[in-house]
Amino acid sequence: MIETNVSRHHQTLLQVIQSYYQLTKPRIIPLLLITTAGSMWIAAQGQVDPLLLLVTLTGGTLAAASAQTINCIYDRDIDYDMERTRHRPIPSGKVQPRDALIFAIALAVMSFTLLAVFANLLAACLAFSGIVFYILIYTHWLKRHSTQNIVIGGAAGAIPALVGWAAVTGTLSWAAWLIFAIVFLWTPPHFWALALMIRDDYAKVGIPMLPVVEGDTATVKQIWYYTLTTVAATVLLVYPLHASGFVYGAIAVSLGGLFVHKSWRLLHNPEDRTIARELFLYSISYMMLLCLGMVIDSLPITHNLISTVISQLHFIS
Repeated sequence: MIETNVSRHHQTLLQVIQSYYQLTKPRIIPLLLITTAGSMWIAAQGQVDPLLLLVTLTGGTLAAASAQTINCIYDRDIDYDMERTRHRPIPSGKVQPRDALIFAIALAVMSFTLLAVFANLLAACLAFSGIVFYILIYTHWLKRHSTQNIVIGGAAGAIPALVGWAAVTGTLSWAAWLIFAIVFLWTPPHFWALALMIRDDYAKVGIPMLPVVEGDTATVKQIWYYTLTTVAATVLLVYPLHASGFVYGAIAVSLGGLFVHKSWRLLHNPEDRTIARELFLYSISYMMLLCLGMVIDSLPITHNLISTVISQLHFIS
């Protein structure tokens, strides 16, 4: 009998932990962290301090988790009305809003403290500004009132790239701002592809996402324009900034070509949800692989290999 009670208590504790974990929307966070890492590797010229990397990614995780938790508190009314989000911890009654707020504040404090003590104050302030921007500008002001909610709100998701650069250098260069711009420009085609798939959910609760207000055709045109701009921006890291080299450039062009192709298909089939889903899923892989390209290109072994190949070619010629 005692073992049964202990088992039930243990199961309940696990359920509570799981509910708080779900509040942070954990599936979103890895994408934010990989942009942070890509930025750090370029800033450190391929030689990132492992401890600094761990601290920065942990601080970024805590900041993102805090922002997402507050977002869940703020959006609990519409989350209850949408079938897709009805079972989240707050609308389902598993976590009370007050407890969620305490949790979010604790996460934000831990994030700021960790980054300020073990990285630097600029990185800590940038991470905190990301929380504030996401809550006040996107969640409170834009999400329920403007079709440009994703465009402007995308700045919050691009801030981790600045955090990573600042953690390494203590400053922000043109290259840091360009990586920020790449993520910023990538966000609309990424999210609008998802919005096309779940347009009816947004319409039901009155969220003015672009497909709801302007329709599918207008949305896919915007996706097309932003995709072209994003791909063009990625090349600027190679020239004129010279922050990345040939290897990254080749990866960026290859990934960008496929991104443009999928966006082109959607442009000519705006009603096709299968193509929208393909674009949405590819956009995630695109950003992850692009940042991986930044890392690979920055490594000293890559530079040495390129130098060796060039020397051999000169020798042969």
